[in-house]
Amino acid sequence: MEISVDPVGLTPPYEQVRSQIENLIRSGELARGTRLPTVRQLSLDLGLAVNTVARAYKELEADHLIETRGRNGTFVLASRSRVDDEPSQAAAAALAKAAHQAQLSLAEATELLHRAW
Repeated sequence: MEISVDPVGLTPPYEQVRSQIENLIRSGELARGTRLPTVRQLSLDLGLAVNTVARAYKELEADHLIETRGRNGTFVLASRSRVDDEPSQAAAAALAKAAHQAQLSLAEATELLHRAW
């Protein structure tokens, strides 16, 4: 698992870690059941505080992408993204159509989706 952090970047380090792991999961590079490094090990590997990596893992757990099983470790829960499946495409098309009919901007439609999420 290749992750890098830009310490002077505009994005906070925990978010850089979180988004890179999410992308690896969604691309299928990290398959369901893959064991992730411990928080402590990943923090040492990246030169980050333990709490920084812990926050990234906590947010990934909240999104149901990973699961920590106590002393057994942290594992990938989700599988490859289902963004291309027919039900997701149909739901997105229905939302777009309804938003257009209501004369909502893309930002407004996105806000509605965020609230519903």
